[in-house]
Amino acid sequence: MRLVYDFDERCDAGRALLGGKGLGLAEMTQLGLPVPKGFTITTAACRAEWPPALLEEVDLHLTRLEALTGKRFGDPSRPLLISVRSGGPVSMPGMMETVLNLGLNRSIAEALALATGSVDFAFDAYRRLIQMYGEVVAGIEPGAFVPAESPLATAHAFEQVYLEHAGVPFPDDPRHQLAAAIRGVFASWNAPRAAVYRRQYGISDTLGTAVNVVEMVFGNRDDRSATGVCFSRNPATGEPGLYGEFLVRAQGEDIVAGSRTPQPVAAMADTFPVAYTALETAVGELERHYRDMQDVEFTIEQDRLFLLQTRSAKRTAAAALRCAVAFVDDGLLDRTEAVRRIDPSSLDQLLHPTFDPGARVRIAAVGLAASPGAASGAAVFDADRAAARAAAGDAVILVRPETTADDIHGLIPAGGVLTARGGMTSHAAVVARGMGKPCVAGCAALQVDPSTRTAQIGDVPIAEGDLVTIDGTTGRVVVGAVDLVDPVPNADLELVLEWADDLRRLSVYANADTPLDAERARARGAEGIGLCRTEHMFMAADRLPLVRQMILADGDEARAAALAELLPLQQADFEAIFAAMDELPVTVRLLDPPLHEFLPAPDEVEDDRTRERIAQLREANPMLGTRGCRLGLQWPEIYEMQIRAIVRAASAVAARTGVTPTVEIMHPLVAFESELVRLRELTARTAAEERATGYAFGTMIELPRAALRAGELARHADFFSFGTNDLTQTTLGFSRDDAQGRFLTYYLEHGILPSDPFATLDTVGVGELMRLAVERACAENPHLRIGICGEHGGDPASIAFCEELGLDYVSCSPFRLPVARLAAAQAAVAHDDTSAYVPAGG
Repeated sequence: MRLVYDFDERCDAGRALLGGKGLGLAEMTQLGLPVPKGFTITTAACRAEWPPALLEEVDLHLTRLEALTGKRFGDPSRPLLISVRSGGPVSMPGMMETVLNLGLNRSIAEALALATGSVDFAFDAYRRLIQMYGEVVAGIEPGAFVPAESPLATAHAFEQVYLEHAGVPFPDDPRHQLAAAIRGVFASWNAPRAAVYRRQYGISDTLGTAVNVVEMVFGNRDDRSATGVCFSRNPATGEPGLYGEFLVRAQGEDIVAGSRTPQPVAAMADTFPVAYTALETAVGELERHYRDMQDVEFTIEQDRLFLLQTRSAKRTAAAALRCAVAFVDDGLLDRTEAVRRIDPSSLDQLLHPTFDPGARVRIAAVGLAASPGAASGAAVFDADRAAARAAAGDAVILVRPETTADDIHGLIPAGGVLTARGGMTSHAAVVARGMGKPCVAGCAALQVDPSTRTAQIGDVPIAEGDLVTIDGTTGRVVVGAVDLVDPVPNADLELVLEWADDLRRLSVYANADTPLDAERARARGAEGIGLCRTEHMFMAADRLPLVRQMILADGDEARAAALAELLPLQQADFEAIFAAMDELPVTVRLLDPPLHEFLPAPDEVEDDRTRERIAQLREANPMLGTRGCRLGLQWPEIYEMQIRAIVRAASAVAARTGVTPTVEIMHPLVAFESELVRLRELTARTAAEERATGYAFGTMIELPRAALRAGELARHADFFSFGTNDLTQTTLGFSRDDAQGRFLTYYLEHGILPSDPFATLDTVGVGELMRLAVERACAENPHLRIGICGEHGGDPASIAFCEELGLDYVSCSPFRLPVARLAAAQAAVAHDDTSAYVPAGG
């Protein structure tokens, strides 16, 4: 198997073998765009952990690179200098390592100084090599490298730092440097920060990284040289036109380091007019070629443009939607492919709150509006404490001078990010946009001292834990809390969701317990309510005393009196919900939680009899005890009251509006056929007493036994709804309340589980039970409607599994409805590979 490919060679395995960066360099080369010469060491070499023939094959391609460039590796008279850069099959910005200027040593640096007439340039390149090589290969901490007064003095100082920390002199032999750098970049695939990033984004640990060996071009050579990053469109809005930054006399990470302020890329039209025109042309060609917005890294060496990377650009949800609509309008995409390209989870960004326009706020500072949305939280000044406080339930804002890849574990749980330095393409900005978090970057008025965990804006001090609010849409920063409001509708989103609705097969319902929830659900495109939890109505202040009276009643008469008072209140709730939903189906789940949830703690009660009754109701494992249909069978008058309230409400709405509600009555926690038979009899008898017809009767499948005996249950039901929250708990033996934040965190961090099973369905465990249930139920009752109403109903990966099972609907939170509508469309067309989208660079 070949382990190395030149940029001008075809590789049929593409991204999987070359990585995103290598594939982009190869495709740009083959398009005839200005790319430095080079070759790619494949991901297979990384996975094979340094196969024996690797260096021999690298040598052959290095010799060809020398012939193409007219330079020689290690020759002081005409030195070939190279970069060694990582590039995995999936883009992981800033997570892995790079070594620049490889091939330099002190004698070659001196020769380069003579050839270019610049000692500063030559030794600046050399000191960068020592530092990068020292960090990547020798594991020297970045803080050990402290610059001196000049590049020459700095290079000498860095040589001493290397000797002190590595125990050997910095290697003079360029081929030794190359072999060690390749090993170092391969090793960075398994660095802790890369592992955290992969876990956050569901990227497999087994992919490995490619290594790109590229002829160096120098953006730090002189005043006619620069380095930059640009997008083919605005990554925040999706508006067309070059958008980005560049920095004169810069190399590598200078553009995002925050130590110098970059210029907007538009200014290149004046300072580098020839290169700017070439960049516009190249970026336009790349966008048309990939039919997607591009993120391009470039260098200008003495007015000549070179492209170093292109990839699918990280962007906000608003920008992704704008691009999708624009590409369809321009004929680059059809609607199906446009829908497929948008990450459903990213739509949550459009549902983030913003500053209340009517709020009176004192703006402490304004930085760069790097990632939209607003957030309030406790100011925290390092990633470790951000992660710890967030795990304890605090809302936090990570406040840093600038962020680096090592901050990833604090960025993930933070509500937003505020940095003193860095631009629109800084690490904080790019990562926050990708995660859909608000970010204000480059806030010049902000001074941060991580060592004392304090900050200051002007004369306003900020201590750790003080509330701060950021608006990543405008760049505003407030010390204190601000009232936030829901976002305005997005026309592009509505259009794309219309396209998605035309493509999807699954119906999308909402979990809604109040009239307000029902209205929100309708506004977000819900086709019904798949779960209306009646216990939430019981928790209201005007109901709770009656509910407690009902639970603590001495006998049937006292319980009946309390239920009689509850009935009209329940009926009013249902009337409002049915009216909000018109003729759309509303699935009402009868009382489910154990009764102790409605009662005060014994030590809060003064009355001895009441305290004794509460103690009698106490159970060791209440979530596996007297709850769900077990309540309804033991105290049928509770369910009878609820059924009367439901059918009376439907009749009242029909009489008042002329619209007949579609009512579905669902019984929870059924495990046995005998339970469901009795519950159906109870429901039918009560409805008949109210002269009600036209309702559907069903049950939740939330216990393993119910899934296994679904055929028996299907004989007595009109519909099933998978309650995957409880089905996951009872199948895995995990208490969700106890697992999350405790051992489950350990499981995820150590790779014991690939994802949180309460967020994404365990398709091979819980999912196998669901598959059996569907097969057995439909064999017994082909007309049975089956859906899902657990929280997984809003998760794109879980929705794809529901499509695979052939379910009829998913139901989720009203705020997740746009996500579910888009994910259901993508799931419906996933079997069609003809329009499969492969982004440039990952």
